[in-house]
Amino acid sequence: MTNMNLPSDTPGVIEQYRIPEEPYYRAIGSEIELYEAAYAARLPMMLKGPTGCGKTRFIEYMAWRLKRPLVTLACNEDMTASDLVGRYLLDAEGTRWQDGPLTLAARYGAICYLDEVVEARQDTAVVIHPLTDARRCLPLEKKNELVHAHPDFQLVISYNPGYQSILKDLKQSTKQRFGALDFHYPARDVEIEIVAHEAGVSGEIAGRLVSIGEKTRNLKGHGLEEGVSTRMLIHAGHLIARGIDAVAACRVTLVRPITDDADMRDALDSVITAFF
Repeated sequence: MTNMNLPSDTPGVIEQYRIPEEPYYRAIGSEIELYEAAYAARLPMMLKGPTGCGKTRFIEYMAWRLKRPLVTLACNEDMTASDLVGRYLLDAEGTRWQDGPLTLAARYGAICYLDEVVEARQDTAVVIHPLTDARRCLPLEKKNELVHAHPDFQLVISYNPGYQSILKDLKQSTKQRFGALDFHYPARDVEIEIVAHEAGVSGEIAGRLVSIGEKTRNLKGHGLEEGVSTRMLIHAGHLIARGIDAVAACRVTLVRPITDDADMRDALDSVITAFF
């Protein structure tokens, strides 16, 4: 089966993956222009950066901007090739094939976003190889079918290099198939603008939250695996905007989620009380 013979319910299948409204995204460099050029060339892309720095929001914004459906899969260590490409299911009428998210995107011309792909088993990553070179096809061995990717299809993956290890890293044979964009936490003034907008708090409150975030990021590798992300600062802002005491809100959203060490908690609590 090729893309010229699509099922009659194709629009309903893929339309649910469209981004209905423009997501808020504040550019921090030339990433929008670079990604648009990569999409025009249908170059597979890799988004690299720490947790909560805006990678997912960026791809949502770009899918909306490019008017393409976005099929997203959060990868995990239990994910199998069948979770990506599809499987036969048993129902009252017998067996039927159900496309996985990767196959669905390839058939109908969506952007497929594999979030934190390094978490998936390495043998699973091999499945994407034929879609990331000149072949642009996906073999469905169980179905004896070769899916040729729709002209609008693009594959995007993301991962956090800070969590790389011998056991959790992408093979060079996979990395070299992608272009890459580096993401970092925004500059202070930009991050304040983002937190204020997303959380609905004043610039003053957002500035204090960002200051706390900056302090915690300086502790990365000195008791913390990761500092507080922009996403977490927004969570704190949401609680403050709803009338929760700022210190309590920050403890709930910025301290307790990232450490169970009593001394580190006390140190971070002191940082919070210094700003609130």
